[in-house]
Amino acid sequence: MCQRRRRKDGSFGKVFKDEVHWVVEMLLGDCPRMGTLLPFQSLAKPPQRVEVIVANSQDPLTTYASSYHTPIMVGEVLEYLCLSPGALILDGTLGGGGHSEALLDAGVDVLALDRDPEAHDAARARLARFGDRFRSVLANYSEAPRVLEELGIERVDGMLIDAGVSSHQLDDSSRGFSFREGGPLDMRMGPDSETLEELLARLTHGELARILNRYGELKNAGRLAGVILDARDEGRLTDTATLAKIVHDVGSKPGRKQSINPATLVFQALRIALNDELTHLERAVEQVPHVVKVGGFAAFISFHSLEDRIVKQGFRDLADPCVCPPGLPMCGCGARPLVEIMTRKPQRPTDREVELNPRSRSALLRVAKILDGHAPDQ
Repeated sequence: MCQRRRRKDGSFGKVFKDEVHWVVEMLLGDCPRMGTLLPFQSLAKPPQRVEVIVANSQDPLTTYASSYHTPIMVGEVLEYLCLSPGALILDGTLGGGGHSEALLDAGVDVLALDRDPEAHDAARARLARFGDRFRSVLANYSEAPRVLEELGIERVDGMLIDAGVSSHQLDDSSRGFSFREGGPLDMRMGPDSETLEELLARLTHGELARILNRYGELKNAGRLAGVILDARDEGRLTDTATLAKIVHDVGSKPGRKQSINPATLVFQALRIALNDELTHLERAVEQVPHVVKVGGFAAFISFHSLEDRIVKQGFRDLADPCVCPPGLPMCGCGARPLVEIMTRKPQRPTDREVELNPRSRSALLRVAKILDGHAPDQ
């Protein structure tokens, strides 16, 4: 591994002992998995911002932040992917382009996917200086195999999926993701799904209760579903602020201080259901061996237990694809491990990153290395 021992102060030993060494050693290829070290002078396409980063000793936690979105665990992602100059990395969640910019600065080419047209507009403008080293396609990350086939690319050298919602989507009230400001009942991550208003208009009490219970893990899902649908039938459910107030009135406990707004989990549940987020995440994890070359790495960042559970179990299934009944003396199904799990426990942001970006506090990073394995014989 790329010298990834974390110090007590949250730094990363040799590679990350300060920002100058972080940039220089990453670009020199100081990673056992990259084989022969590549002198910086020999890079065919040296990153265009190296001089600026090194000279100003910029902090990777802030260098790639923008008003659109702040990428999470940039240093950890670059370290785990063990980048080699000229490699092609799939950024499955383009967002504001922060992770893509960091990857491009590290000398690799990037193919980025996102289902949100606004993300492409912002990132293309931001990353135009990289020319044809950066490409983006309007698609969900679960569609990566189709996109690669259409572009004539067999597999990529690594991939990154940063699941969840972007800061821009949360902060722009017109998108309907935030309960802090009134906005339309929309909540779509892209134009490929119905709006929240349309979803709520067709749901029965039982269906809504199951969504709130499964995706929000709410104990009072039945009661919440009833109150929300009553407001819908009475014509009172007009925007996100109204929905948030209805939920708050039901979920708040007088006289008790609550650490989380009752609307948080309701909005999370509705967003996940509306955009079918967990299904797309399951597909993306399953497709890792078909998207990334043998020897490459796949990194997934999740933000709550439902997402992390999918990544964790998905990696386990790929690492041990054997379907033989327990107790057999040897495997008879012909399966061989498809990945090696690199993160026994998920990596978390440092205290300093959480301080700089509170939205990163729940982030969990899991990484797998793709092996020359084999699925069970059919």
